Amino acid sequence: MCRHAAWLGPPRGLAALLDEPEHGLVRQSYAPRMQRHGMVNADGFGMGWYDPASGEAVRYRRSIPIWTDANLPGLARAARSGCLIAAVRSATIGMPIEESATAPFADGRLLLSHNGRVRAEAVRSLVDSAESTCDAAWVAAAVFARVRGGAPLGDALAEVVTHAGTKDPEGRLNLLACDGATVAATTWGDTLYVDDTGQDGVLVASEPLSDRPSWRPVPDRRLVLVTPGGVRVEPL
Repeated sequence: MCRHAAWLGPPRGLAALLDEPEHGLVRQSYAPRMQRHGMVNADGFGMGWYDPASGEAVRYRRSIPIWTDANLPGLARAARSGCLIAAVRSATIGMPIEESATAPFADGRLLLSHNGRVRAEAVRSLVDSAESTCDAAWVAAAVFARVRGGAPLGDALAEVVTHAGTKDPEGRLNLLACDGATVAATTWGDTLYVDDTGQDGVLVASEPLSDRPSWRPVPDRRLVLVTPGGVRVEPL
């Protein structure tokens, strides 16, 4: 159910997540190696970065397979930032296939992707409205509401995931979010890997983007916090 990836470190192009690595998200859209649910991620894609002049978050989303967008290679090389996020989507049965249902979801500087599925009732008690009827949009809206209320990004992810996971024991709630200075992620029912050795920054992804031995798996039911100071992994 989707693949996503993020980078925090010196500015680089979005191609570093999409098509430069051997197993970037373009390849993961049609040949994921570790995906537990679904075989391809052809129901849309999205990416986000931060404008170097204003610091504002910028998004590009489509509801088509990532490999069919002829404009993407040039855009991915030109869009550069010290904080990047991207996702390819495999829609849950019954969920709409439209741009408003495609990650990353946004609220100000916040960008968020959801890899998994959860019953809508498990999150709708946390927030009044969402951008789309899809479960991921409701999860994102709940996280954004908590950050607007003053919660740190990691705390907001942890609160929403533990609440929704308790309400829906079969839910899968791997979230990946950023605000331009921090990347936060959760593992709850699916895979997540971190590569923070041998580079100037940190990569976080549903599955490794390359065969470098520096990729390490994150255990299930964990919160990952990435800042310029390093990586912290905590139990959920």
